[in-house]
Amino acid sequence: MFQSFDPVSDRSFAGKNLPLLRAEMAAQNLDGFIVPHDDEYLNEYLPDCAERLMWVSGFSGSAGAAIVLTDGAVMFTDGRYTLQVREQVDDQFYSFEDISDMSPSAWLAEHGKPGARIGYDPMLHSPAGLEALNKASDRAGFVLVPTQQNPIDAAWKNRPEPPVTPIVPHADDYAGKSSQTKRQEIAAAVQKAGADAVVLTAPHSLAWLFNIRGKDVHATPLPLGRAILHTDGTAALFVHPAKVDDTLRTHLTAEVSIHPETEIADALAELGENSMSVMIDPALAPVWFFDQLEQAGADIVKGADPCALPRAQKNQTEIEGARQAHIRDGIAVSRFLHWVATDGQSGTVTEIEAAQKLESFRAMSNQLNDISFDSISAAGSNGAHCHYRVTTETNKTLERGTLYLIDSGGQYPDGTTDITRTVPIGEPTEEMRRCYTLVLKGHISLATIRFPKDTSGHQLDVLARRPLWEAGLDYDHGTGHGVGSYLGVHEGPQNISKKLISQPLEPGMICSNEPGYYKTDAFGIRIENLIVVRKPEPVAGGEREMMSFETITMAPLERTLIDTSLLTSEEIDWVNAYHAEVYEKLSDGLEPELLSWLKDMTAPL
Repeated sequence: MFQSFDPVSDRSFAGKNLPLLRAEMAAQNLDGFIVPHDDEYLNEYLPDCAERLMWVSGFSGSAGAAIVLTDGAVMFTDGRYTLQVREQVDDQFYSFEDISDMSPSAWLAEHGKPGARIGYDPMLHSPAGLEALNKASDRAGFVLVPTQQNPIDAAWKNRPEPPVTPIVPHADDYAGKSSQTKRQEIAAAVQKAGADAVVLTAPHSLAWLFNIRGKDVHATPLPLGRAILHTDGTAALFVHPAKVDDTLRTHLTAEVSIHPETEIADALAELGENSMSVMIDPALAPVWFFDQLEQAGADIVKGADPCALPRAQKNQTEIEGARQAHIRDGIAVSRFLHWVATDGQSGTVTEIEAAQKLESFRAMSNQLNDISFDSISAAGSNGAHCHYRVTTETNKTLERGTLYLIDSGGQYPDGTTDITRTVPIGEPTEEMRRCYTLVLKGHISLATIRFPKDTSGHQLDVLARRPLWEAGLDYDHGTGHGVGSYLGVHEGPQNISKKLISQPLEPGMICSNEPGYYKTDAFGIRIENLIVVRKPEPVAGGEREMMSFETITMAPLERTLIDTSLLTSEEIDWVNAYHAEVYEKLSDGLEPELLSWLKDMTAPL
C-alpha cells in the first residue's frame, strides 16, 4: 500500500513539544517564533523531517501556520480545516484563527508587543510572505529576527533524516519535449527578462525542466534540489550525490553539471562575484536565497519562475497522456464504485478497507507509480471534514443511511489523476439528494462555460457556487486547482476560487472542477472531475472566439442521488452526454458483470 493509516499526531504534541521549543527560543533570545507549514523548498506536501508545524501543535493538515510566544500560541488554518484543527490541537495551549480573516501578519500587527523579538527561519519564508510581516513589524514595533538555526530543529529530538531517493529520467515520450529544448526556451525567456541566469528553487520546476522525477515527497514524484540555468541553456543541478547514477548523468548530458546541494551557497556567491544579473521568484524562493545573492553583490532580477507557466500549459503529448491516464483510472474507480454498490452496502466495511480496496483496483493497471495524495475516505459525518484523513483512530464504518465521500487520485507516468465521488450507503434522504443535485448543477455550470481569452479562474468560481448560494449554502474551499503532468496534484499558477488570482486560464492547463457541500456532524458531498482548457474557437453568430473546458475524468456519477426535477433540460443533456462518453471509453476495460452495471449507471436520465 502507498498510504499508511497510522495516526501521525495527536493532541499531546502541543503539551510535549511547546516547552521544548520555548526553551530553545529562550536560548536564542526570542520572544516568539513563526511556524509556517512549509519546508525549505516551500512545498505543499512535506517530507517527515520538515513537519515542524505538526511537531509543535499536532496539526497534520497541508496548509496553516502558528505563532508561538513565551506566554501563548495561536494556530491559523483556512475553512478546509476548521473541524480538523480543533480535533488535533489542544486548546489548552493554542487559540484558533481563520487565516482567511486573520493572517499571521495581521495578528502580529494587532498583538505584537513593541520591542519583542519575533524569530523566523529565512529558509521557510519567501520575500513576498516576509513583506507582510515587515509591515506588521513597522506597525506594532516588534523586531523580526532571522534565525541562524530553526529553534524547532534544535529542540526536535529524533527528527527524521531528509529523504534521499534516486532521481530517474522522465521519458520524452511522456514529456512531449526534450529537456534540452525546454532549457533553450527558458533560457531565452530569462535573457528577455534582462538576466544572465535564473536560480530555480522549486522542485516542481526542476522536475519539469530537466525531465526528471523522484520520490523525496510522499505522493508527489519530486526530486528535492536546486538549479541554476544560464542563458546559453547550460545548467547546474544541485542535489544529494546519493540520488545520482550514470543513467541520470547520461540523460542530463554534459550541458548539465551535477553538484551536491550543500554547494549552492558557493554557487550563488560565484554569481555575485561575476557581477551577474540573476532572476529569481520572490513568491517561490526562500528569503535565504535573496540574502545570499545580495551579500554576494549579484544584480537581482525579481520575476515569476519562468518554468511555472510553461509547465502548466500542457503540450499535446501531455494532454493525450492525461486522457489515457484518466481512462485507466476511471476503470479502477468504476470497479471500486461497483464494489461499494454491492459489498460496500453491508454496513460492515470501514473507511480504511474502502481506501485499500480502491488502491488495489488502481494497482491492477500495473502502471500505478503512487497515489497522488492520501485518499479522503470519509463515511457519514467524517465527510463534513473537507480534507479528512482516515486513521486507525478515526476509522468509521460505512453505515446504511449515510453518504460516503471518496476523494483520491493516482500517479501514472503519463498523467496525474484526482477524482471525487459521493455515493449513498443504503437509501439516501431527500436532503441528501437535493444537496447533491445542487452541487451537480454547479459542477455542470463550470464544465459547460465558454469564456474569452484573459479570463481568470477567479472570475469563473461563482458559476459553481450559484446554485448553492441561491439555496443559502456554500463551501469553504476553492472550486478548482491546477494539476501537474505526473507531478503535483496541486499546481499553480492557475486556480478557480474566491481568491483574487489574476493568472488567466490558458489552453492546455488542467484544473479540477470540485464544488461541494458539507453539513457539520452529518455528511459531506463533493463532485470532482479534471478539466482541460481548450483553445479559443469561433462561436456561431458570435464576434469573439471563446475558450471552453474538456472534461477528462471518466467515471459515472451517482444517479440515485440526482433529483432530476431540480435539473434543467440542458443539465440533463450534459449528464447523459457525459455518461455516454464514460461508457464508451471504459467499456473495453471492464468484465461483463461490471459492464452491465456501468451500462445501468450511465443510462440516460
